Amino acid sequence: MKRIVIVNAGLSQESATARLGRAIEAELQTVGQTDVSWVDLRTLARPIADHLVTGFPNVALGEALQQVTTADAVVALTPTYQGSYSGLFKSFFDLIDAAALTDVPVLLGATGGTPRHSLVTEHALRPLFSYLHAIVVPTALFVATEDWGAHAVDSDGTAGRTLPTRISRAVSQLMGLLNGSTSQPRQAADEFVEVVDFAELLRGASA
Repeated sequence: MKRIVIVNAGLSQESATARLGRAIEAELQTVGQTDVSWVDLRTLARPIADHLVTGFPNVALGEALQQVTTADAVVALTPTYQGSYSGLFKSFFDLIDAAALTDVPVLLGATGGTPRHSLVTEHALRPLFSYLHAIVVPTALFVATEDWGAHAVDSDGTAGRTLPTRISRAVSQLMGLLNGSTSQPRQAADEFVEVVDFAELLRGASA
């Protein structure tokens, strides 16, 4: 049984970020063999601030930090503020030891009102978790308000990038990392393997 923690930085139970978390949890339940739990940061906002000042967590925050750092995988979700992750989200992960998430699979997700913030997962979230040495799944999820439409399709009329499809792909990649079934990256072709030795070129030129 794989223990997966969803870290939700949404500011209400009905926020788009929490809604995304529930959709991911539902997809995780379809694959089985997962124990999914939640860390809702909104309930820990004051303890997080206190910890940043005093250097000590209270009991609830200490348990949340341990829950995340001992999980087999993490789903990290944040609303978008000023084109980046929320301060609450960043403050929580600032409290995690820089080595605690080393080699831990992480699925990234962000929500926002407009698709113009869609690169927040790449320019803000992915570098943060790369710094923490986590293994981030290739498919990150950015969800704008319009993505919640039940019949949303791509401009070419296909459903290839609709939200359920993207969630399914991201969860599949996360489980692949957890189960060790991801393929090894291909080696880049050596562009110099066919290069003729320079001394041989000189002999040819003098012949």
